[in-house]
Amino acid sequence: MNDAEGREHRGSPRWAVVVPTAGGPGPQRLLDALAAQTGPAPVAVVVVDDRRAGGGAHEDADRLPPPLVVTGGGACPEPLVVRSGGRGPAAARNAGWRALAAPTAERTAGPRVGWVVFLDDDVELPPTWSRGLAADLAAAGERTGGIVGTVRGSGRASPGAVYRAEALAAVGGFDERLGRAHREHADIALRLQRAGWAVERGARTGVARARTADEGGGQQERDSADDALMAALHGPAWREEAQVPPGRLRWHLATTAAAALAVAGLPAVLRGRPLPAPSAVGALAWAGLTADLALRRSASGPRGAAGVRRALLAPAAVPLAAVWHRARGAWRWRHGAQPWPGPAGGPLRAVLFDRDGTLVHDVPYNGDPAKVVLVDGAVEALARVRAAGLATGVVTNQSGIARRIITRAQADATTAEAVRRLGGVDVVQSCPHGPGDGCPCRKPAPGMVLAAAVRLGLAPGQVAVVGDIGADVGAARAAGARGVLVPTATTRPEDVEAARAAGVLAPDLSGALDLLLGSRS
Repeated sequence: MNDAEGREHRGSPRWAVVVPTAGGPGPQRLLDALAAQTGPAPVAVVVVDDRRAGGGAHEDADRLPPPLVVTGGGACPEPLVVRSGGRGPAAARNAGWRALAAPTAERTAGPRVGWVVFLDDDVELPPTWSRGLAADLAAAGERTGGIVGTVRGSGRASPGAVYRAEALAAVGGFDERLGRAHREHADIALRLQRAGWAVERGARTGVARARTADEGGGQQERDSADDALMAALHGPAWREEAQVPPGRLRWHLATTAAAALAVAGLPAVLRGRPLPAPSAVGALAWAGLTADLALRRSASGPRGAAGVRRALLAPAAVPLAAVWHRARGAWRWRHGAQPWPGPAGGPLRAVLFDRDGTLVHDVPYNGDPAKVVLVDGAVEALARVRAAGLATGVVTNQSGIARRIITRAQADATTAEAVRRLGGVDVVQSCPHGPGDGCPCRKPAPGMVLAAAVRLGLAPGQVAVVGDIGADVGAARAAGARGVLVPTATTRPEDVEAARAAGVLAPDLSGALDLLLGSRS
């Protein structure tokens, strides 16, 4: 960033909003609240659809739930909806902020964004929220990497967190091994601080959580496994360093031990003998600790029937569940954990290829398998990828279906013929939509790349995309995958220059694989 850009950035902070969601009405409520703000509006909004396919994570894109339909309004821009394949909140957040920089069918590049605000879809925004946010951003120093807001009424400090886009990229985004919406903000705050960025608490960026559902489903207890990862990554004093409350694990251990002591006396009772004194003490301790937990959960939880169930029924199982999940996490990370390598880090495990212009000579809207002609070196390229032990795939835009020039069956038959001549691939993703459909799968949107990664059981950072136009590289970048451009005579000069500047330009398929396989970690 040059000095002029820096002054513009500091004087008029440009911010965007990322909203991860597992579905439901929450995202639209949040967008409506953004539209009703009395202060500045974001320059972009990304809603990340993190729903899984009905049959599990490893499904075709066509079997995923129907795309979310959400709209902006007022000063709130029309949201971009992307899919992250049901990989959890951390991965959804990564997909959202990466998508901000990606081109779409309506633009050749993403908006220049200085800050990214992450909002959970179960929060409520007061009308003056954006005014307070703008004030916090304007007051931020040059090395402020994050400003954390507090969820009033719950004590949480995760939704409402805002990070400088430059700082996010510097640390590789959120650690996707933290599979629940629990510790990802504490983790990234620690990594930002160790990278030389400051993380501050904003005075006016708080939000209030909408408590409309029973929260006694055991999520907090399953979060204990993430605490074990945090200890493995940041040491036993990570709570103090991250200013995270101590939690109740010690109390849960005591409650579980008391319950075990009480149960140990049951055989004597069954034989008609009095309950042994140690077991009686254990039973009394368990009852007292469980009652204390019930009162605490009743005071902090929702009202009504859901609140009664949460307060009276859950506390009996909570301590045992928390101890079990913590032990499970401790065993998994017993040898420590390597730092998060970032969305682009980790070993390369798959290479996805564009079809037309990359693997086969481009015949516009081709629905005739007999017209398939492979590009020189295509068979050898696929064989080289397989020999390296990597998975292969095809990701192809087929707007001729939306234009009613060819049918889906014709497009699929043409792709199948190309795959047959190439010796087979592990996954095929095809987008039948047109440029104006606003779908999340058409390149340069990341949908097909993310769906292919999910089908292969890989993280997006373990996948590469090779194509002949900027949309192919853009889809890779939006998904957090690696991208290489192999231009043809019809590739736009600006796409070639952008790929050259980024070091992802190759003269042919063999050169593309030299770049990718030479960078395997």
